[in-house]
Amino acid sequence: MNKYIIVAMVPLLFQSCFVAKKYERPTVSTEKLFRTDELPKDSISFGSVSYQDIFTDSYLKTYIQKGLENNLDIRIAIQNIEAANAYVKKGKLAYAPTLNITGTGTRNAEISKNSQFGSIFSTPYNDFDIYGTLSWEADIWGKIRSGKRATNASFLQTVAAHQAVKTSLVSQIASAYYQLLALDEQILITQETIKNRQKSLETIKALKEAGQENQVAVDQTAAQLYSAQSQLLDLKNSLFQAENSLSILLGEEPQEYERSTIQEQSITSDMQLGVPALLLRNRPDVVQAEYGLINTFELTNVAKSAFYPSITLSATAGLSSLKAENWFDAGSLYANLVGGLTQPIFNGRAVRTAYEVAKTNQENALLMFKKTLLNAGQEVSNALYDYNINVEKEAYLAKQVHALKRAEENSEELLNSGYLTYLDLLTARESALTAELSLIDNKYNQLAATVELYRSLGGGWK
Repeated sequence: MNKYIIVAMVPLLFQSCFVAKKYERPTVSTEKLFRTDELPKDSISFGSVSYQDIFTDSYLKTYIQKGLENNLDIRIAIQNIEAANAYVKKGKLAYAPTLNITGTGTRNAEISKNSQFGSIFSTPYNDFDIYGTLSWEADIWGKIRSGKRATNASFLQTVAAHQAVKTSLVSQIASAYYQLLALDEQILITQETIKNRQKSLETIKALKEAGQENQVAVDQTAAQLYSAQSQLLDLKNSLFQAENSLSILLGEEPQEYERSTIQEQSITSDMQLGVPALLLRNRPDVVQAEYGLINTFELTNVAKSAFYPSITLSATAGLSSLKAENWFDAGSLYANLVGGLTQPIFNGRAVRTAYEVAKTNQENALLMFKKTLLNAGQEVSNALYDYNINVEKEAYLAKQVHALKRAEENSEELLNSGYLTYLDLLTARESALTAELSLIDNKYNQLAATVELYRSLGGGWK
């Protein structure tokens, strides 16, 4: 009896040396993640709002929905979730015993007389067996429990990865759509400029024939027209490629897409940053990085448990007979029960190496988690500053366009009065066109910065 008590207490003594630790989120500072003059105190983040409520353009919302359904990266991420879910199902049965059924038929044609059975069997014999083996390992050190948690964390990591793909996809589709609208507007402005320059070329040719202008003025006007026509081709080429890029995001063949205008675009939600700590649950890549940390933490528990003995119980029962006709007789039945305890002593440093590698992987996962969080804060700061700069810049660009348009009109009047050369007028026209195109670029940059801020706060996957 004392021997049995000692054997029963040995696992408990070992357990006092090691119990699988529970994961606790590492201490990370989030207060200064956003580089802004005023620390956000909002309990709700701009990134928590559904894209359906953020974007007002019906075409854009339709394309986003289509992309979420058809995009190939989304579908790949879903397949990764399915694979991870299969491991989760396996992990749920980790505590259950294993059962194997084996059937054998053996013909012993020649028996060594010097062997164990040679003295018993003098002639060849047959041996028919069918048996089942049931085995179970006691999870004393929490190895199975930690392995199950690691598998669950891996699954949730793939779910977060899927959400990250959705967040990125929504922002990419929105940016691509806004780029199309900006190019549409720039093409319209350039086409209108080409019409005006064609009229100017006709006028200057008529003045040359009347002896009021020279060939230099004609050539300069023609060169400016050709420049605008060349610029129009570049814009059309950019538009064509932008539509093809959008088609890839939507998971369909390249085609032309219906759309509204850039003047109709607006963002309905207030761009609240929310407190930086919200990134820990809103931003999918941060969540993904933390689940990666949890996975490595639990695998470290598993690796550490290998230093301690494993206790297994196994039972075997079946039928064995030398003759097939006696196979199912009561006399053919046999069974045994085995309990085992295995303590690793010397295994070529395999256990310690596995533990050291697991610890290193855990430290790497922790560093990656902190890096991902810092990158998230940087992206929020950059997007917010970019938006504010472009809003401020818009006022100056609008004034510049107005001033250059007025300079162009005045240049024509002064040219007719003989106070300016035709080159001065051409310069004023070229500057006015460049400023108008820059104003459209600024409008696009504002929209793109808004989309980037939405993405960097974790918006788009809800």
